[in-house]
Amino acid sequence: MHALTIRLQDEMFALEATNVREILDPVPITRVPNAGAFVGGLINVRGNVVPLADLRVSFGMDRPPADTDTRIVVMEIELDGEPMVAGILADKVYDVADIEAASIEEAPKVGMRWPAEYVRGIGRRDDDFVIIPDMQQIFGARANPAANSN
Repeated sequence: MHALTIRLQDEMFALEATNVREILDPVPITRVPNAGAFVGGLINVRGNVVPLADLRVSFGMDRPPADTDTRIVVMEIELDGEPMVAGILADKVYDVADIEAASIEEAPKVGMRWPAEYVRGIGRRDDDFVIIPDMQQIFGARANPAANSN
């Protein structure tokens, strides 16, 4: 897997590099009244309105204010069979790395502090674990009105 590695809180996550369009420094966010915390605002990306999602909400993580390492990863995500462009907040962007398919395992059913359905797998990079989020599952659950409104 060719992946962009990012940090959310103290954990390393891997996003499919082929879906990443660009990485931005923080930009002004237009807050959406009554929107949930997951996609609470919109950003302007080259003249296009793009929802800004915070994966830390889905994983029940703290949400500290942006700092000098904060970045926005603009990526294409498939939602209901259609491509959608979204910005993803990252506490830090590391680099693009290859994660060997043989090193990727299913998320354990016990001992996980995150919803297992949001984790596509856990890989290894050097001696570290890397969480591979299931972006379709995360965005699909948040797009469903019956889903948690956070």
